[in-house]
Amino acid sequence: MSEYLTLHEEPGELRRPIIIMAFSGWNDAAESATTAARYLSQIWSSRPFASIDPEDFYHFGLSRPYVRFKTGSRTEREIVWPATEFSLAQPSELERDIVVGVTIEPHLKWRTYCAAVLELAHRCRASMVLTLGALLAEVAHTQPIRLAGSSYDPELSARLGLKPTRYEGPTGIVGVLNTVCREARVPTASLWANVPHYVSGIENPRAALALVRRVLTMLDTEADLTDLREAAEQFDQNLGAIVAQSTKIADYVRRLERKSSDDDEEPAAPAEPPEPPAVAEIKDELPPAGDLVAEIEQFLRQQHRPKDP
Repeated sequence: MSEYLTLHEEPGELRRPIIIMAFSGWNDAAESATTAARYLSQIWSSRPFASIDPEDFYHFGLSRPYVRFKTGSRTEREIVWPATEFSLAQPSELERDIVVGVTIEPHLKWRTYCAAVLELAHRCRASMVLTLGALLAEVAHTQPIRLAGSSYDPELSARLGLKPTRYEGPTGIVGVLNTVCREARVPTASLWANVPHYVSGIENPRAALALVRRVLTMLDTEADLTDLREAAEQFDQNLGAIVAQSTKIADYVRRLERKSSDDDEEPAAPAEPPEPPAVAEIKDELPPAGDLVAEIEQFLRQQHRPKDP
């Protein structure tokens, strides 16, 4: 075993496990991918399974560890490092086991980091490594979340309804990990949610819900998603109330809706989330995204403010 990967238990006879990973940062617009991955790890009873030591992969000045009180103590503290933690679920209703890893995109030694993930896949005899991502796109928040994906395996692409990516350009850890898996002949796929660019700074439960549903469909199973669905509905209501207060933003959203209705085919997502050129061209027609985010945050604070007796 490498010096970076730690298994908290021996894999034993796992049932065709699938490794699902999401990384916060550049691959995670509106925190949609990491929210979806964490939610998937909570659907079934899971336990700590493995970890990748962060020492050689993170600049702690950029992703700082944090201090907290130990469980049950108000005097003794511990340091929590930005390690990659994997959980293992073995739901009886599924024919396979689920390993979920959520972490911050590493800053350093990506090839070495991906080799540690690949070692875990080999040790588990993983049947697939599935990465989740989210990208900013020229889409309206009023329309269903568009999902797309990519896979280097034609049979896997056909089974999951994925199209080959045509993206060329800067890549993130997701793109590197998918390539490393492909070169090692480990089946790999990537699912991406398209997130409205004008609400990029706010966690988007609608996009997370879309990713979770697609993964469950891929696993041929169902789960109670009530809390995530309710969060998505509340998100829609809050955002709708804010957008309705701005004629300029409302007009822009209607333009996006018309543009989307003219697209007969759902576009294949790129391997990474570059800024769409069309978005850059029309930004001057919108208030700054930060202003819209600030308005929404203020609205949410007002919604939760205690009412006067």
